[in-house]
Amino acid sequence: MRHRKNTIRLNRTSSHRKAMFRNMVTSLMREERVETTVTKAKECRRVADRMITFAKRGDLHARRQVARVVRDPAVVKKMFEEIGPRYAERPGGYTRILKTGFRTGDNAPLSILELVDGNPKSLESDDE
Repeated sequence: MRHRKNTIRLNRTSSHRKAMFRNMVTSLMREERVETTVTKAKECRRVADRMITFAKRGDLHARRQVARVVRDPAVVKKMFEEIGPRYAERPGGYTRILKTGFRTGDNAPLSILELVDGNPKSLESDDE
């Protein structure tokens, strides 16, 4: 029975899953949008929203908790200087998932995970 087991395994070991979400959250914070499958995006959203909440707090303990997940110091700095203050008045829901279609090889449902009120430059560059 899987009572009260909240994570989706994604057919990976726990260490592989943690590493994958660390990489995805780091890429999401650096680029402010990432393309992945719908299931991975839904699970990654949980980690990303938690990291942004820590960045909103802005104290040393929050910075260390974020640094445990986001291993790139430049991205940690960006989170506490840009992303945290950007969402200071927002009570939650910092990310959005846009479904984009299906992958060619295995027909997996694809989506874009992006930050709400993100960088408008990244949206314009995709249209060109």
